[in-house]
Amino acid sequence: MRNALYPKLALQSIRNNRKFYFPYILALLGDVAAIYIMAALCRDPGVANMTPGRPNGYMYVSIFMNIGQVIAFLFSAIFVLYINGFLMKQRKKELGLYNILGMGKQHIAVVLVIETAIIAVLGIGGGIVVGLILHKLVSLILHQMLGMPVPFGFYISWDGMAWTAGLFLLLLVVTLLVNLNKVRVSKPIELLHSGSVGEREPKTKWFMTLLGIVSLGAGYYIAVTTRTGMDAIVTYFLAVFLVIIGTYCLFTAVSIFVLKALRKNKKFYYKTSHFIGVSGMLYRMKQNAVGLANICILCTMVMVMLSGTLSLYLGTVDMVNEQFPGDVNVSVSYFPRPVAGEEEDWKPFDPDAMLAVQTGFIEGQGYRVENVRTSCRMGFGAGKIRDGVYTTDRFNDAAKGGVVMITVITEDNYTSVTGETLGLAPGEVAAYGVKGDTLTIRWTVHRVGTELGESSFAIAKHLSRNPAFDPQITELVTIVVPDDAAINDIWARQAEAYPDNYSSMGWFAYLDVDATEEELDALQTRYYRAIEDGSFYEGTGTWRLSQWNLRSEGAVYAYGLAGGFLFLGLFLGFIFLLATVLIIYYKQISEGYEDKDRFEIMQKVGLSHGEVKRSIHSQILMVFFLPIVVATIHIVFDFNMVEKLLTMFYIHNSTLTALCTLGTVVVFFVAYGVVYLLTARTYYKIVER
Repeated sequence: MRNALYPKLALQSIRNNRKFYFPYILALLGDVAAIYIMAALCRDPGVANMTPGRPNGYMYVSIFMNIGQVIAFLFSAIFVLYINGFLMKQRKKELGLYNILGMGKQHIAVVLVIETAIIAVLGIGGGIVVGLILHKLVSLILHQMLGMPVPFGFYISWDGMAWTAGLFLLLLVVTLLVNLNKVRVSKPIELLHSGSVGEREPKTKWFMTLLGIVSLGAGYYIAVTTRTGMDAIVTYFLAVFLVIIGTYCLFTAVSIFVLKALRKNKKFYYKTSHFIGVSGMLYRMKQNAVGLANICILCTMVMVMLSGTLSLYLGTVDMVNEQFPGDVNVSVSYFPRPVAGEEEDWKPFDPDAMLAVQTGFIEGQGYRVENVRTSCRMGFGAGKIRDGVYTTDRFNDAAKGGVVMITVITEDNYTSVTGETLGLAPGEVAAYGVKGDTLTIRWTVHRVGTELGESSFAIAKHLSRNPAFDPQITELVTIVVPDDAAINDIWARQAEAYPDNYSSMGWFAYLDVDATEEELDALQTRYYRAIEDGSFYEGTGTWRLSQWNLRSEGAVYAYGLAGGFLFLGLFLGFIFLLATVLIIYYKQISEGYEDKDRFEIMQKVGLSHGEVKRSIHSQILMVFFLPIVVATIHIVFDFNMVEKLLTMFYIHNSTLTALCTLGTVVVFFVAYGVVYLLTARTYYKIVER
C-alpha cells in the first residue's frame, strides 16, 4: 500500500503544480529534440555521402552540428538547473508539510526520485520523438541554406538517440542530487515557513557599482577601438567577459541605487502604483537583479547571434565576388630571381606568356573569354615598432607592437580593383592600417641584426578599406605603390632582409568566360588533364605554384560556410529565446505568488482593482524593459567588433550589417513586447482576488 502511495503523491504533485512543471517539461523536451537533431545530422549517412559536386558538404554539417551540440547542452544544463531551483523554492512548503505529517526525509526522497523519473520519461522520451519527427524537415532547411543536395530517405540515429538520452539523464540525476541535498539539510519548520521569510533591504554597494562601471567601460572600449578582424578574434571573448561582469554588477548595485533614489523622490514615490512597485522590488532586488541580468545577457546573445549570422549569409555574394573576381581565377607564385641551386634552368617569369597560355587553352576548348583583369602583389612579415614604423627583424626586442603582415600592390592593380585613380608620385604610397603621414620600413637581416638601411614613404592617402584583403593571424597593413619598379624594389629589399626565407611574388588573372557552371566544371577537369603534359606551360618562365579556381566552386564553399553559421545561429537563437521567455515567465509567477498576500491585504483596506492593475503595470514596466534596453546598448557598442569579425569573411558592407542588426533588434523588441503582455496578464491573475 505504501509503495503505491509514493507514485500517487509524485503524480499529484506534478498535476497540482502543472503551471510550473508544464513549461519546464516543454523546455526540456525542446532541448532534447534540438540536440538529437544535431546529433542525427552528424551521423546521417545521407549527409555523409554527398554527391561529388559537394565534397565538403559533410564537413560543414559535421563541424557546425558538433559545435551546436556542445553550446546547446551547456546552455540547457544551466537553464535546467536554474528552473529546478525555482521549482524547489515553490515546493518548500509542500515538502515541509509532508515532513510534519509523518513522512521521513527518506520517503520524501523516494517521491522526488519518482517525480524525476516521470519528468525524464516525458521530457527526454518526448524530445526524442519530436526530434525523430522534425529531423527530416530540419535536414531539408539546412541543406537548402548550404546550397547542397538533400539526401533521400528517413534516418533514425540510434547512436544519437542514446547519446542525447544519456546526457540529459545525467543532467536530471544532478538536479535530483541537488534537490535531495536541500531536503536533507532543511528543517520541516523552515520549509513550511520559507515563503514568509522576507528579504532585508539591500544596501547600496559602491564597490560593486564601481567594478561594474569599470568592467562595462573596459568592455565597451575594447569593442569600439578594435581595428581589424584579427584584433576582434583575439579580444572578443575578453570584451564579452567584461560586459557580462559589468552587467551583473550594475543590475545588482545600480538598480538598488536607482530604486532608493526613486523612493526619495516624494512626488514620484507617494503614488499608489509607484509606491507598491518600488517598495516591493527594493526588498527583493538581490534575486531580481540576477534574473534581470540573465535576461539581458540572453537577449544580447540572441540578437548578436542572429544579426551576425544573417549579415554573413546575406553578404555571401560580396564574399564570393571579392575572393573570386572572375569566372576563372588563376594565381601564380614566383621569385623574381633564381633560388639557390636552380640558377642554370631559371628563366624570368613572363606574365604575358602565362596569360596567353590560360586564355589560349579556354578558347581552344570552344569558349569565349569576355573580360580579363590581372594584378600583382607581394607580402612579408614585419615587426611593429610603433604605428608607421616597422622592422624586418620582427622578433627583435624593439618590435613591441607585435607582428604585422605587409602587403604591397601597384596603383594599376588598386585601380583595377576599386576603379579609383590615386595619381601617386615616386616615393608616395596609399596605406591601409597605418596612421600618421609617413611609413618607414627598417631593413634588418632577420635574427642576425645587420642593418641594411630603411625605406620611408610619404602617405598620400589613408585607405578605409583594405584593397588586398587576405585573412591573416596578424595585423594587416597594405601599401599601394606607384608602379612595378617600386614593388620590385621592395621585394629585393625584403629578400636581402630574409636571405633564407624571402617571400614570393604573386600574379593573378581573373577571366570571365561565356560558359555555364556545368561547362566550367568540365573545363576545369580538362585543364587539370592538360597540365600533366610538361610542355603546357612552355615559355612562361620559372615559377613555384599555379592554381586554377572557379567562382562557382568558391560559391559552394562560401554558401556552405555562411549557411551553416546562419542555421546554427537560428537554431541556438531559438533555444536562447525560448529560455528567455521561460525565465521571464517563471520570474513573473514567482513574484506574483510572493506579492499575492500583500495585494490581498491592500485590497481589503480599500485598494481598487484599477489601482492594483496600474500598480502591476508600473512595477513590471520599471524592470521588464530594462534588460532589453541595456541589451540594445550592448549591441550598439558591439557593432564595430561584429563588423570587423565579418571582414575575416571578406564582408565589408557596413550598411548591410547595420540593417541586419537594426532589423533583428526591432523584431526582438516586438517579440519581447508580446511576452510582456502575456506575463503581465499572468501576474495580474495571481495577485488580484
